[in-house]
Amino acid sequence: MKSVFGILTVLVFPFISNGQKIATTFQNATKNQGIRIEQLDSTYQSALNDDSTKAVFMGQEKEFYEGYVSMLQALGKHLTANNFKWDKTTRCFNRIYFNKDGEIDYFLFNFYPGQIEPDKEKEFEKHLSSFVESYTFPLTAKKDFAQCSPVTYQAKAKN
Repeated sequence: MKSVFGILTVLVFPFISNGQKIATTFQNATKNQGIRIEQLDSTYQSALNDDSTKAVFMGQEKEFYEGYVSMLQALGKHLTANNFKWDKTTRCFNRIYFNKDGEIDYFLFNFYPGQIEPDKEKEFEKHLSSFVESYTFPLTAKKDFAQCSPVTYQAKAKN
């Protein structure tokens, strides 16, 4: 019995956040933190889905979309408040895993090739980490949920 529990501890528990919130690149999540995206995707149900029977927010698509946009705007305000500035228009892809209370468990991202310098990416990751520690999505659900999307961050126009 002890060996079965030991195996479960090694295989399952790394995917349970235990209160620790993760904000990092997809590559870092898999290579350095041992997070398996497939495991997360099987644990967190899609917030929205082409097959509405698989969507956590079936019938609440508009409310979810508004909440998602609001979250990205809150992230932008958080970055600005911490003096983070985009040097240019920067494209990114993210997948965010929320617990049913709307807290972010995992915020995984990848910038498109050539979009950002490594030092700037590290600075973004640092500020994103502080954002996910305190942010709560405006909707809750009966299940943990996930949403992915491309994002384009805009550099502020110089006056």
